[in-house]
Amino acid sequence: MAPETQNSQGSALDTLQSRAVELRKILQRASYEYYALDAPTMEDSVYDALYHELLDLEKQYPQLITPDSPTQRVGEKPTTQFVSVQHNIPLYSLENAFTSSDVNSWQERCQKGLEKQEFLDSVCELKIDGSAIALTYKQGLLVRGATRGDGVSGEDITPNIKTIRSIPLKLNLENPPDRLEIRGEAFLPIAVFDDINQERSQQGEALFANPRNAAAGTLRQLDSRIVAKRRLDFFAYTIHLPSPNTNQADFALQNLPDVTSQWQALEFLQQIGFRVNPNKKLCKSIQELQDYYDYWATERLKLPYMTDGMVIKLNEFSKQEPLGFTQKTPRWAIAWKYPAEEMPTVIEAVTVQVGRTGTLTPVAELRPVLLAGTTVARATLHNSDRLAELDLHIGDTAIVRKAGEIIPEVVRILPELRPNGAIRFVMPSHCPECGQPVLKPEDEAATRCINRLCPAIVRGAIEHWVSREAMDINGIGEKLVRQLVTENHITSVADLYALTSEQLQTLDRMGQKSADKIIAAIAQSKIKPWARVLYGLGIRHVGSVNAQNIADNFPNVELLAGASKEAIASIFGIGEEIAQSIYDWFRKDINQHLVERLQGAGLQFVSEPKEGKAIALNPNIAGKIFVVTGTLPTLKRDEAKDLIKSAGGKVTDSVSKKTNYLVVGAEAGSKLEKAQSLGVECLSEEELLQLLG
Repeated sequence: MAPETQNSQGSALDTLQSRAVELRKILQRASYEYYALDAPTMEDSVYDALYHELLDLEKQYPQLITPDSPTQRVGEKPTTQFVSVQHNIPLYSLENAFTSSDVNSWQERCQKGLEKQEFLDSVCELKIDGSAIALTYKQGLLVRGATRGDGVSGEDITPNIKTIRSIPLKLNLENPPDRLEIRGEAFLPIAVFDDINQERSQQGEALFANPRNAAAGTLRQLDSRIVAKRRLDFFAYTIHLPSPNTNQADFALQNLPDVTSQWQALEFLQQIGFRVNPNKKLCKSIQELQDYYDYWATERLKLPYMTDGMVIKLNEFSKQEPLGFTQKTPRWAIAWKYPAEEMPTVIEAVTVQVGRTGTLTPVAELRPVLLAGTTVARATLHNSDRLAELDLHIGDTAIVRKAGEIIPEVVRILPELRPNGAIRFVMPSHCPECGQPVLKPEDEAATRCINRLCPAIVRGAIEHWVSREAMDINGIGEKLVRQLVTENHITSVADLYALTSEQLQTLDRMGQKSADKIIAAIAQSKIKPWARVLYGLGIRHVGSVNAQNIADNFPNVELLAGASKEAIASIFGIGEEIAQSIYDWFRKDINQHLVERLQGAGLQFVSEPKEGKAIALNPNIAGKIFVVTGTLPTLKRDEAKDLIKSAGGKVTDSVSKKTNYLVVGAEAGSKLEKAQSLGVECLSEEELLQLLG
């Protein structure tokens, strides 16, 4: 081909590429104005014409296609399955509040934790009734969208996420960070939900129960073309810039505009292309929280989407960070729910369940009643304190609701409808499972069976061990566990690893093929990592998220078993209560024996420590709280923090009375002044290194 011909073709392609780039910019801007700002500036017909021009260009010249092109929102081929993915940052649940007293108590806890007496400014946002979504952007491009799952891992549904037009494929940010994490809620507008159900009714298909279920079901469609037709929407509410050294998020969003609060984060999210709920409010008093709640109690019924409450977050990140997290929830946020649907029904009996920790839970057996779309026949009564408060008698008429719209509970009794001769229910003095005396500590509401060989405790421990989040042993369910315990084949989780196929075949409806599969599944569980094993042990207050965090810091069981309470509590997100529970568990002979047996069976009690994690604790550092400020002579601040954490210390960003040491570099600023005023000991880099040994 002649050079002049090649040059002319190259020039033409360059022109087309420039046109494609320009079209993408115009369409992305139009989408941002339409979906994020709710202020469209382009007619639909114009948008459609430009969109089809770009589509035709990309069909003719596939090399012009880019991942952020508006044409890439809908996949051409259905997905065969969803892949489970680990969240870069855990998706925590929120503590629920149902009364103004609950909210006042939460605010007081925050004030106490921060040693403040004044009201802490809080941001209120409507709690959207949809599905939580985790979005990952790399260099400003959407690379992954995942469901919440269990908070630690979810399903990769990126093709479906790309169909939601209020989620930008490319951030409106000139110099985006390497990675940005966005959290938000995908939901179906009520009008869209009604249209979908009308169409399903005409086609003879089962109707969706509510917009939330419809949204969740839509997100898990294998064909993204179906998802696109259902017109999901999205509100963003949280932004994270992950730290390179931990699974936690930095509260100071580096390399971004001045985003130091939740209010600024919401404004920033809108600037970079997201829709945020317009009905947010920055509140500066308890009364303003109450006014917001009262206003939306009725006005929410006029909204085009479902909402079941409001989310309250401390506004300033510098106040969120010191409060940290419990096992499941951030301490600096709470969800104030609107009253759930309530219905009256008759309590026909009360039974008592025994859980895996020995806790006795009274359960009301109800005359079946339709509640929030489902038939309810049982409701929790929580504990003996709650029973006394209710003054419950068998035969009483009770008002029942779904706590958090999930777990049925008895709200109150209507004593005026109590039948003559009704007998007041009291908690049993002996365990209904094993007959041994029960114990109720004065400082606790729970009543417990303390017989470690109680069949209910044994069953509960084994069911927890084989669960999906723990050892994930397929084939062993509640019925089989009950048979194994009843027949005395097992009395602890360690006995599972001594089971034989022949023993299993003696049980009801158990053939050789099924028995062999179960034995193989038990053997396969031996390769599960140390974090799974730790969670499976069922230590009180240790959930799957905390188990992973603890295993990262204590990469073998010997280090954890020998650790002090202070060293365990120094881990980010692990408080004194959890640390005390772990410490006490490893001090009991029966638990030490269990660990030895499981080690002998080949279970994993060791993991490779992650970079920067503790492998040996320094007694001068462990349990102490450090703040690092200024420019250090040889170490970067993150390097100094990692050294402290690796020795068992805890690092925070703000100086308080609880701070043990302030590590000071050049241009230290206000933190040095505050430390001096509080009498906090200040260290140079050299003194820190000496302390570290």
